[in-house]
Amino acid sequence: MMSQDKRNVNKQTTGHVWDDDLEELTNPLPMWWVWGFYITCVFAIVYWLLYPAWPVASSYTKGLPAINTITYTATTVDGKEVQKTTHWNMRSKFMAEMNELKAAQKQWFDKVASTSYEAVASDADLMQFVNSAGKTLFTDNCMPCHQAGGQGKIGIAPNLTDDYWQYGGSYQQINTTIVAGRHGVMPAFKQVLSADELNQVVNYVLSLSGEPHNADKAKAGDSLFHGPKAGCYVCHGDDAKGKVELGSANLTDKIWLWADVAGAANEQEKVTLLTNLIYAGINRGVMPAWSARLNPEQIKLLTVYVHDSLGGGK
Repeated sequence: MMSQDKRNVNKQTTGHVWDDDLEELTNPLPMWWVWGFYITCVFAIVYWLLYPAWPVASSYTKGLPAINTITYTATTVDGKEVQKTTHWNMRSKFMAEMNELKAAQKQWFDKVASTSYEAVASDADLMQFVNSAGKTLFTDNCMPCHQAGGQGKIGIAPNLTDDYWQYGGSYQQINTTIVAGRHGVMPAFKQVLSADELNQVVNYVLSLSGEPHNADKAKAGDSLFHGPKAGCYVCHGDDAKGKVELGSANLTDKIWLWADVAGAANEQEKVTLLTNLIYAGINRGVMPAWSARLNPEQIKLLTVYVHDSLGGGK
């Protein structure tokens, strides 16, 4: 058997030894590793020359323009589309790819724009595009207030999936709402009605939708509602069903936007919610105009999506 000294006679070390037998070897690197390292260095140098690579102050090395330029469409602050040519980078590559996708979508947006609302709704291919692009537009612009499925949220935004629309649910009315926005206001009655009178009006309003109420107070509230002191009928109508042109609420159904009356646990809680609402009034029913953010084609598509796909239009 070969001795330990025989086996180690050809090994190369640095001459450093620890604990009598722990040596630092200087074995040569495998040739495949050495050549791989050289190839990597050459590749890095070539890459630095050809492509954007090194940051330099607030800019970067641009590489060779002949193979590193990319053209894409950009939108200026005034909404115009211009062609831009820039050095290759991931942002410009992304913009170029988005430009190609927009070009493919444009033909469908043009079809929707040139077709009547009713014809779009009856065309299966166009509605497939409406459902796809409309969902994206709705998610990006409308969902924060109206929620993902358009069901709205009490105290913030109305439900777009039911059949009640304060400003009307026709195609044109929905389009007008998106284009121009809405600002619903109800004045505060804290300086108009006494505490007793306010309680009477509240009970009358509860009676209109069949909610639990005090009949005697509701009768007195009827006179206030239709009389000059409270004058609620001016906006809500003599029948209390609201007016589309004003966006005033229908008080005869069980749909509540600014106070969760239907979800209240008992009669006293319903009274308290409505009392606070009428006392303070409403000045938060604001929907911004989208004409500055969305183009007419997008607004028309979004109109069809809200009307036909969410199911609340009529």
